Amino acid sequence: MTEREILLKKLSSYCFMADDLKLYLDTHPYDKDTVKKLTEYSEKADRLKADFEQKYGPLTAAENDSARWKWVKAPWPWETEDYD
Repeated sequence: MTEREILLKKLSSYCFMADDLKLYLDTHPYDKDTVKKLTEYSEKADRLKADFEQKYGPLTAAENDSARWKWVKAPWPWETEDYD
């Protein structure tokens, strides 16, 4: 597994956990421990996202404010050696 794939997998896991905790908080809004965990996973996801985007470019076109079409110039997944 490449470093890029590892980062994406970790990011996906943290985002899933944050979304799941948000759903839980819909029915348990006063659970302080869960709010704390949500903050923790959201911060981890934000850090991983920033790390990923620094190394590999934006995850989506909507998140590329600074250089508007730069994401198109990056190699597509099937244009790299890592693609199976």
